[in-house]
Amino acid sequence: MEIKITKTENSKLKGIDFDNIPFGKYTSDHMFVMDYADGQWKNFRIIPYQGFVLDPQSKALQYCQCIFEGMKVTMGKDGIPRFLRPDLNIERFNHSAERMCMPKIPHDIFFKALNTIVALDKNWIPKAEGSALYVRPTMFATESSLAVTPSDTYTFYIYTGPGQPYFSKPVKVITEQKLIRAVPGGTGETKTGGNYAGSLFASELAKKKGYDQIIWLESPEFIKIQEAGMMNLFFVIGDTVVTPRLTGAVLKGTTRNYCLDILEEKHFKVEVRDIYIAEIIEAFKKGDLKEAFGTGTAAVISHISEITHGDTLMVLPKVEDRIVSNMLYDEINGLRSGRIDDKRNWLIPVDVNI
Repeated sequence: MEIKITKTENSKLKGIDFDNIPFGKYTSDHMFVMDYADGQWKNFRIIPYQGFVLDPQSKALQYCQCIFEGMKVTMGKDGIPRFLRPDLNIERFNHSAERMCMPKIPHDIFFKALNTIVALDKNWIPKAEGSALYVRPTMFATESSLAVTPSDTYTFYIYTGPGQPYFSKPVKVITEQKLIRAVPGGTGETKTGGNYAGSLFASELAKKKGYDQIIWLESPEFIKIQEAGMMNLFFVIGDTVVTPRLTGAVLKGTTRNYCLDILEEKHFKVEVRDIYIAEIIEAFKKGDLKEAFGTGTAAVISHISEITHGDTLMVLPKVEDRIVSNMLYDEINGLRSGRIDDKRNWLIPVDVNI
């Protein structure tokens, strides 16, 4: 696999204030691109960050045949950039591709593309703990046709951008009891664009009511908890950490995996099972609801300060008093920054000698 590299003549890096890098605002100088046709991936290249020319009838636009991933790269104290468990992201991307009838990407091609683009734009990696270079692999269908069939051709690309944590303060959430995001058997566990578009209306309604995000409840009863926005959910009830099981409607979060592995290693009592809003309310009334938080690549850990369900308002304990979520946040960020030793061999160094 040979990657043709065309470097930018005008880097945007000099205009970036690394003390003020809101998540998703800035993109780095380059992007990796490759094309799929005739049953194979080809035309591997890195070019300056730019737009695409897309046919108005492409199946990405007409039928939303598009998927993406989200991952982070951080700079260690030794000056070497590192991924955190990239195999999980590659595996999930290919699972999304299979579900959306799109071609999988061989692991060696995927990882070489990741490594090469990060190595080229390594100077964009923020140094502050908690900040990172966000990496967004994406694939979309390019065939021009109105036939409701999988596309014959695709484009895959990876771009990056520096960012601070997505949520900087605890969030207030409200349960959604009418609209739905996903159901078992649907596409809820895939990172496809339509899932996110379909979630926006409910989120906007919640924001108009003064909430930061919503908790999705499973249709048609609206009593079983799924996710918070696009984040996996965790609750601490008494001495037990509980999180919804994966049913096909809940995203297989990579940060969720980190958290479950860390909790198991540290001998916390964990239950992965169906969770019902009634039991959360009951735990709150008994004083047993100690924590609630979301997990995701962008935010890592997003503390939930309030949960509203109908006429019930649940105000949770102060963030500084939370044992589980603060431990997980510190462990994951400390691991990424090099402050905590990588005894699990989760960090994969970037070969910067391209």
